[in-house]
Amino acid sequence: MSRHIFSLPILILLSSLGLVDAHNSSVPRCRNVPGAAGFPSTVEWAALNASVAGRLVAVVPTVKFCSSLPGGCTPQQFASSTFLDEIPGAMKQINWEQDYDSVPPSLCLHNSTTCGQGNVPLFAVLAESASDIQKGVDFARANNLRLAVKASGHDYLGRSTAKNSLLISTHKLQSIQFTDDFRVGGDSKGSTVTVGSGVGLDTLYKAARVKGKIVVGGTSATVAAAGGYVQGGGHSSLSPTFGLAADNTLEFTVVLADGSVVTANEVEHADLFWAMRGGGAGSWGVIVSATFQTFPTFNASVSTGFIFSNSSQVMGQVASAHARHIFDWDPFRVGQYFFLAIPDLLQIPDSPGKFVMMVQTFFPNVTVDIATAALQPFFDEATAAGALVTVETIESNINDVLISGDDSVGVNMVMGSRFVPATAYKNSPTTFGDVYTQLLDGGAKGIVGSLVAGGKVAENANIPNAVHPGWRSAKVHLTLVNAWDDSASIDQVHGNETFFMDTQLPLLEKLSGTDAGAYSNEADVLEKNFQDTFFGPNYARLSAIKSKYDPLDLFIVGAGVGSERWDKSGMCKI
Repeated sequence: MSRHIFSLPILILLSSLGLVDAHNSSVPRCRNVPGAAGFPSTVEWAALNASVAGRLVAVVPTVKFCSSLPGGCTPQQFASSTFLDEIPGAMKQINWEQDYDSVPPSLCLHNSTTCGQGNVPLFAVLAESASDIQKGVDFARANNLRLAVKASGHDYLGRSTAKNSLLISTHKLQSIQFTDDFRVGGDSKGSTVTVGSGVGLDTLYKAARVKGKIVVGGTSATVAAAGGYVQGGGHSSLSPTFGLAADNTLEFTVVLADGSVVTANEVEHADLFWAMRGGGAGSWGVIVSATFQTFPTFNASVSTGFIFSNSSQVMGQVASAHARHIFDWDPFRVGQYFFLAIPDLLQIPDSPGKFVMMVQTFFPNVTVDIATAALQPFFDEATAAGALVTVETIESNINDVLISGDDSVGVNMVMGSRFVPATAYKNSPTTFGDVYTQLLDGGAKGIVGSLVAGGKVAENANIPNAVHPGWRSAKVHLTLVNAWDDSASIDQVHGNETFFMDTQLPLLEKLSGTDAGAYSNEADVLEKNFQDTFFGPNYARLSAIKSKYDPLDLFIVGAGVGSERWDKSGMCKI
């Protein structure tokens, strides 16, 4: 579905670029861009293409790619994660492809009359091996280019794309290898799976099902297990039972900024191994593969409830009821996602209410009858508050439950979040209702609760990794979603981008406290103090490891380790 770069129009474009020597220094302050004296020539790009066996492609925004297809793309394709996986420049939230800040803005939206490149990379290496990655990394370093890395493009902070950059895509790294006796430094770690960094969770769950295994992973079909997911920590409906994904990672194979391929585990490059498990996505190198602990598969009961109301006050009462009952489920080590939103965000076209809360609860090794009985007091209270409640509960193999086939994507969306400690739920459950009502009345499009902490996540506090300590005392990670459609003005877009920090955070802090952290994969890239919020007391050590392995800051992402040294675009030092 991609086109190789050296068609006549591309050659003409590159040949016509002017030369502007903006940085006369042995250590340039800014990355090279088209028109700069140090930007690679057509011949140099062609040499890179030859070195990766023709796997260098020109990258365009999703809408422009679709316009090149006969008949274009259908709305279903625009919303399909599996379809977008095959478009090198596609991000799963399309707003990250846009450059709203340039003058004029560079946008490529549905029904646009013009289509700019936006924040989409210029070229991409569609890597099929560690060698391909090395060639791309070496080329970016030698030519002082902005480098972007993408495994799947499920990135709520826009870190997998960058304007005027060279992209390394690992989507084609699809290897999966199981073993019952994985060894690190001679010590057996038991049953594991080693996956290429392009392998999506659906693919992994299916392969594990055949082996009678399960791994800790999320509920999105096309998120890459060995990409930014695990580098951020990686929560899961199975986390209360087994811990975070980062807690269950045993080894990485990674290409570093100097182009070398290294193994990182508790014996080799142990400091890097520590950093890559929770120290943030995109900051350390390009992952070739990762090895995860596996567990015997099992049956689970999964309850999916929908709670509808036209009243924000009623939904606030539902939120308070949920807070009162949240400890009811601790004996079962459930994982639960509870999402209160406007129906459009949950794609419920004929909703009987202005607001809807979806509550999906995973009960490992529990029957339907027991799961139903455990949840019934909460649902009864929601009904008594005046909400309409529907519930369906099934029992099935956990792999089959987690396999979803595709993800619905393609919207414009940003997030902000905080850990909410268990003490907040114990001490002031009614505050949750007050805050939820205020958030809904204030225009919140979605409030996402992830009950994926406690249990084994708390018990794993002594595992030596860079996971934010806030995970170990949290009960829930609470995320606020702000979304807009393509008709929004630039001012409206910027208003959505800053809404969390300017307006919603003070409300959320009534639940989390003012010094709570946040999960860096589901958060606001504009966090004013991201060092503390995303990394807490680990930041100083992470920064030192970053300087050791990436002294030139080749791997810079928004709100990532070392990004405070760079401007918003990651193009120039500040």
